[in-house]
Amino acid sequence: MERFDAFLLVSFGGPEKHDDVIPFLENVLRGRNVPRERMLAVAEHYYHFDGRSPINDQNRALMAELQKVLKLPIYWGNRNWHPMLADTIRQMRDDGVKRAVAFATSAFGSYSGCRQYQENIAAALAAVAAEDPSKPMPEIVKIRPFSGHPLFVEAMADRVRTALTQLPDARIIFTAHSIPDAMADASPYVQELQAASKKVAGAVGVSDWTLAYQSRSGPPTQPWLEPDIADELKRKPGDVVIAPIGFLSDHMEVMYDLDVEARELCDELGIHMVRAGTVETHPAMIRMIAELSEVEPDKCPGCCAPMMRPR
Repeated sequence: MERFDAFLLVSFGGPEKHDDVIPFLENVLRGRNVPRERMLAVAEHYYHFDGRSPINDQNRALMAELQKVLKLPIYWGNRNWHPMLADTIRQMRDDGVKRAVAFATSAFGSYSGCRQYQENIAAALAAVAAEDPSKPMPEIVKIRPFSGHPLFVEAMADRVRTALTQLPDARIIFTAHSIPDAMADASPYVQELQAASKKVAGAVGVSDWTLAYQSRSGPPTQPWLEPDIADELKRKPGDVVIAPIGFLSDHMEVMYDLDVEARELCDELGIHMVRAGTVETHPAMIRMIAELSEVEPDKCPGCCAPMMRPR
């Protein structure tokens, strides 16, 4: 294979100050039928933390760790906030990058977590290429979703194991971002979440576990994945470790929906709750990313393209 000469971190992005919040959310929701009042309600989650999402700082920390082990220059571009992906690809072009491997901060195969990142990369490449067709553009090859990778499971299991030291007999509720049922039906999202959760629960020796969802944003008339984390907490009282397996870092949905809302509900219900950490810069994650960056990513039309359902 032709070797990679750069590494591209592709992420969601997040606001870093109060004035960024509304423009950021408008970017996120552009083209989606989400009422403005819902957007303003979500904005309050960010204002609860002074308008600063932790995700950009977490990506900076990830790059700092990767810089210690990768032999490639590292670039970073976001889907929804600065540094924007097109700006980063323009810089890569100007730096003479020929072939880059891209790592998106999403472990599971869904439209928004996989195929949309491929579309974002393609759109940014096209936009930059159109500015000056005479300049050669880099090839960018995205690493496939990696929820089944043993090092991802190892990192998440270690986070859950640490949480269990505080509540040794607790059951585990794994959580992931809810998505519309129609989107879930056209992807391996739920199957991959179930498989990864089962592996992590097995690794920590817990048989009492379930998968729930959080951070729903669609209209009430549209079916989204359930059960919601709040409903699951009400369904079965008792000590619980909440493990946000569907998130790679403690960004806003984790901090607000779990550390604020779910904790308040647990306090009301008299439930002892510990929230497990996300994998973030766990050494196993750094080793995994380094390994995946050194080999040609598997071609996976089934992991990002729409699944073909039998008629």
